[in-house]
Amino acid sequence: MRKLNITSSKKTTDTKEVELKKSGKFNLLGHIEKIVELAKDSALSDEFFAKAKTHINFVKKTLQLNEMQTVLFTLFIDKATDSNILISDMADFLKCRPIRLFKHNADLDVLESRHLIRCRRSDREMCFHVPMDVFKALINNKKYEPVSNKNISVEHFFDVMNKLFDERNEKELTYTALVNELDTLIDENQQLNFVSQFKKDAEYLEEDEKVLLLRFCNLYVENSDDCIGFHDFTDIFEHRTFNSLKTLLKHNDSALFDELIENVNDDGFEDRESFKLTQKAKDKLFSELNIKQKTNKKGLLFCTSLSEKKMFYNESEHRQVKELTVLLQEDNFNSVRKRLAEKGMRTGFACLFHGSPGTGKTETVYQIARQTGRDIFLVDISQTKSKWFGESEKKIKDIFERYRAFVKRMEIAPILLFNEADAVICKRKDVVSGNLAQVENAIQNIILQEMETLDGIMIATTNMTENLDKAFERRFLYKIEFGKPNAEAKKSIWQSIIPTLTNDQTDTLAEKYNFSGGQIENIARKSTIDHIISGKDSEFDTLIVHC
Repeated sequence: MRKLNITSSKKTTDTKEVELKKSGKFNLLGHIEKIVELAKDSALSDEFFAKAKTHINFVKKTLQLNEMQTVLFTLFIDKATDSNILISDMADFLKCRPIRLFKHNADLDVLESRHLIRCRRSDREMCFHVPMDVFKALINNKKYEPVSNKNISVEHFFDVMNKLFDERNEKELTYTALVNELDTLIDENQQLNFVSQFKKDAEYLEEDEKVLLLRFCNLYVENSDDCIGFHDFTDIFEHRTFNSLKTLLKHNDSALFDELIENVNDDGFEDRESFKLTQKAKDKLFSELNIKQKTNKKGLLFCTSLSEKKMFYNESEHRQVKELTVLLQEDNFNSVRKRLAEKGMRTGFACLFHGSPGTGKTETVYQIARQTGRDIFLVDISQTKSKWFGESEKKIKDIFERYRAFVKRMEIAPILLFNEADAVICKRKDVVSGNLAQVENAIQNIILQEMETLDGIMIATTNMTENLDKAFERRFLYKIEFGKPNAEAKKSIWQSIIPTLTNDQTDTLAEKYNFSGGQIENIARKSTIDHIISGKDSEFDTLIVHC
């Protein structure tokens, strides 16, 4: 009897679902929702597949996937708002071990090749996400079809290629997937002169060299980049392949040097670690494009974007900042470098700005950059250090390699700014302290080596000089200590930020409170917010409360 009741119940449920389907209420997302609902805590058992068969078949047929691909895809869709979907999270949802899902890695590859999911890979994990275009198609009850890149314009061709290289840089494409995508893009656009010329030039190249040539073309078209370093393609290739290519390029052993690429020539000296496309290659490959030569400044904070700000210093700071600003004017800077070289000294200019928080160290760098016409290559150690774990040396070397490229390409050398550099210029730790100590020491050693051969301007800011490593201290040519402003400077800061204050009021604030310029700015900001909210001018008593 129980069996008959179950069958009867099942028939009733199936009938309702058929009715829903006929009424249009059970659309594609509806079936996906039902699969997810049944999959929860199921460990993908046979019982689950039996219960969800109707819904799986519908989605499977619509999207042209197999059974397991369909189930995996619906689980991804359930987490479509998450940009970092982990297999372990899906396993927790299903109540099974992650290995149960990794066994279907081939199905995940199919979903990725169909552009239904994207995967970002690192040394430690894989994170997935669902592209918004896929989700929009499902909302409209449609199968997702990738945009066709067949018979497109040459401008569109390079836009697509740039996107592919960006996705590879972000680890959203495997190297194999990148190669396949590039091959497809080329095969579908035989009408372009670039494609036909590329195929002729690449006939005798190895596959990896072909990809490298495309990367050179990509960088030239996107950025007019005529100084390409190893950092520009280190993340494109697998580690072993990159090392192999690096060796070939360093020794000019690649077939690419047969009229396609050449070393950058700097003041008559060949740079064995910088490369560019030959003029002959550019003339042949880019005849369809109108490319104007420009300097690639991606990653720089432009001096023209910096707002003028009046700074107030104590007497000794004012003198030192003024002296440094004059020294970094281009004509003076070149003269100083020449005199240093004549004395057999390092020509790089390394400066240390140290002092309490809020004393104007970083803002002073900005104002010096603005006044001397120098852009800033900003490195914020506190924000990026965690990302270096496991590949710290590569990341820090890349920073200096990029900076060297900027110095070579630009008429006026930019400033390399290590902001809040406490973590990397402090005393080195005992390696027995653990892996983190080893990572920090490795970073410090590389920075010390790079400072020895620095060709440009480096400024480091720090709040903690008492813990400064002696090896760093002697490498800074110029040091400025930023103290809290004296009474006269504090009065000037108060008056400039809140012009409505009387002389007596600024005297009171300067004498009563030992604030830094940054703290005074914060208090003034709170006072301004009070004024905006109430519509009334802030009274002096309220300002005292904020203090």
